[in-house]
Amino acid sequence: MRVYVPLTLPGLAEAHKAGELEAESLVAYAVTPALREWYLSDDIEELEYAALNRAALASLRLLAADGGAARRRVVVAVDVPDRAAVADPDRGLDPAALGEVRIAGGVVLAKAAAVHVDSDDAETDVAAAAEALAAADGGDDDAQFVVDGAEDHELLWFATQEIPNLVGLAD
Repeated sequence: MRVYVPLTLPGLAEAHKAGELEAESLVAYAVTPALREWYLSDDIEELEYAALNRAALASLRLLAADGGAARRRVVVAVDVPDRAAVADPDRGLDPAALGEVRIAGGVVLAKAAAVHVDSDDAETDVAAAAEALAAADGGDDDAQFVVDGAEDHELLWFATQEIPNLVGLAD
């Protein structure tokens, strides 16, 4: 199963240094039954893109919590055994948790398929979106418009061999 792990550039730098995405219970996003039901699609590429976008939003939340991180969303795509990624059935149809899965233990970074990162021209919009996120969560339509503006920027694809160059952006 392909999962998408939301990070920040400092988080990617830590994972690169440790050699793994580590956490007791790693939050990621994947094509879950609830995500399939929500998007009403059988196209796996479209569903994986939706899971990637859910992870990008989670990365934005991490940026909102870390004012010192470079204003670029980061998502690591990793293939894990199907049984390793578990969705919470109690949160299955909660729109905020669509596609959310938990992975017990760490994931070796060498198993990553790719890394997705915002380009430098997205930084201004991503910074504004991170700043507006709390207000958007509170129902402010103008703030939601700002948050949605970050989604206008496609995350760029990077091979795992490029991680050392990417973590240099965190400095």
